[in-house]
Amino acid sequence: MENYSEQEAIRRQKLAKLKELGVEPYGEKYDVTDYAADILGRFGSSGDIPEGQQVALSGRLITIRAHGKASFANLQDKSGQIQIYVRQDDIGESEYEIFELFDIGDIIGLTGEVFRTRRGEITVAVKTFRPLVKALRPLPEKWHGLTNVDLRYRQRYLDLIVSPEVKKVFVLRSKLVQEIRNYLNEQDFLEVETPMMHSIAGGATARPFTTHHNALDMNLYLRIATELHLKRLIVGGMDKVYELGRIFRNEGISTKHNPEFTSVEIYQAHADYNDMMRLTEELIATVAQKVLGVQTVTYMEKELDLTPPWPRLTMIEAIRKYANIDFDQISTDEEAQNAARQKGMDVKKGAVRGELMNEIFEEYVEKHLFQPTFIVDYPIEVSPLAKRKADDPSMTYRFEAFMAGSEIANAFTELNDPDDQRRRFEQQVAKREAGDEEAQMLDEDFLMALEYGMPPTGGLGIGIDRLIMMLTDSPSIRDVILFPTMRHKE
Repeated sequence: MENYSEQEAIRRQKLAKLKELGVEPYGEKYDVTDYAADILGRFGSSGDIPEGQQVALSGRLITIRAHGKASFANLQDKSGQIQIYVRQDDIGESEYEIFELFDIGDIIGLTGEVFRTRRGEITVAVKTFRPLVKALRPLPEKWHGLTNVDLRYRQRYLDLIVSPEVKKVFVLRSKLVQEIRNYLNEQDFLEVETPMMHSIAGGATARPFTTHHNALDMNLYLRIATELHLKRLIVGGMDKVYELGRIFRNEGISTKHNPEFTSVEIYQAHADYNDMMRLTEELIATVAQKVLGVQTVTYMEKELDLTPPWPRLTMIEAIRKYANIDFDQISTDEEAQNAARQKGMDVKKGAVRGELMNEIFEEYVEKHLFQPTFIVDYPIEVSPLAKRKADDPSMTYRFEAFMAGSEIANAFTELNDPDDQRRRFEQQVAKREAGDEEAQMLDEDFLMALEYGMPPTGGLGIGIDRLIMMLTDSPSIRDVILFPTMRHKE
């Protein structure tokens, strides 16, 4: 027999008593016609409530305050909380005996009449009720989110029950995601679905999760990006496509990273990275306006102004401004290595100029980019899928968008030269063979698609979770993912 806590044992005794009385503690469907917030809104904060205002609602008991043969309780449904009043004289002695077997956390359905107490609180006088669920575990008496974050993330259902502000974040997330879809659909983009299991992990620099298909006896990879499949659709003549869904990367966990996350990738034929910049800032500003009613939001006690146009800096300009290193004056790998060492950085053997430029940017520049900012023109070494710049083949037509010191979007003028793409893939393969598990694999089928001809294309990826963090003032990515990945609890 299980070792129940004192409270759990009492609840099970009450469960047995309900059954002894012939009461089903796990009821059937209950017809709900009203919700707490609607009732509170309908009758306002003052004034008389006409007699006979009948309602039917269901919800979870959050508080119970007994006063002899009458009880006040707070009932919580999907819209909020409302006070209820249960009196033996109204429902009868036997029914009140059943009500006294209820605990905080139990779910009931009820009908009643709305009235206002002498203190002015809108309340439902219960006329009938029905048990719907007997909760066998007590809710936390006190909920301190900041000191109990592990429990919050592991038991999100409790978090949602007792923390209305948490539920509000996820309601906003759903609305924001829906508005992203609405915006793209209105711009004539077509939402598509591509495979989540790939025979080759491609489209991003990341370590994949590996699984095995028994019937085919082959390894597959959970997708680290949707890019290469979506570009195949551009080749096929689907000129404006997007996919919003889960991505999987076998990486560390932090306030900005979860191994399973949501992104939207968007591709448009006959466009370039300038078009993607306009799309990024207009999409985010529009979505914020539609859902939040503003284009200036507060994040970590500072204001983020989402109003387009956003500032643009080249990576070289940003490094010059924030790290005081001028890569216009650094032309060799050796000079770049020396510059990095002078900054106290650990320089890997064989590190090249473009890689070091990116590392210096990540270390010394990103943290300064609080307001929405586009960093444009990235080194070719860290941009294997982006088109080379015509006036500087060592750089690419690529940008990343930053907000509050975090990258929230990544975009290219897409590389559509199949021979150049093959050379880039081969360089990535060499990195993998040298031990870089995040380097990309060579995808022959994708190269074949490019050889049939992909029109000039702009591509964009936006990290949905990080964006939601900024728009809901959430400090951690785990605060905006309902069930974040957690270490197994011993």
